[in-house]
Amino acid sequence: MFGGGGGGLNPRKMKQMMEQMGIDMEDIDAEEVIIRTPDEELYFTDAEVQLMEAQGQKTYQVVGDPESRERGADSGGESASGGDGSADAGGDSGIPDDDVELVAMRADVGEDEAREALENADGDLAAAVERLE
Repeated sequence: MFGGGGGGLNPRKMKQMMEQMGIDMEDIDAEEVIIRTPDEELYFTDAEVQLMEAQGQKTYQVVGDPESRERGADSGGESASGGDGSADAGGDSGIPDDDVELVAMRADVGEDEAREALENADGDLAAAVERLE
């Protein structure tokens, strides 16, 4: 429809055509994208994200190279109630050290406090930072 080898239209012309068809595109300055499936979590830390809106429906396009992390079947969200005294066991509850460091840095708190907030938020980075602010 738009020509052969993919290089036929320049981006400005493509954007102009999309606007004529009622399609709005917007770049989103995303710092992180997480996609959770039953078996794994895909972490995009340097992703390009675009929002496309057409006929009232929003579509997000994520371009990047994710880090795949297996979801722990043994922790299963019980970390919030499983505080039986062992801080090291909490550290092995599926909360990656990188996430703890990120929350600690963003909320300007220590790593122990950041890990506890992440455990209480079931690993949700944004919720953990929000609780600490």
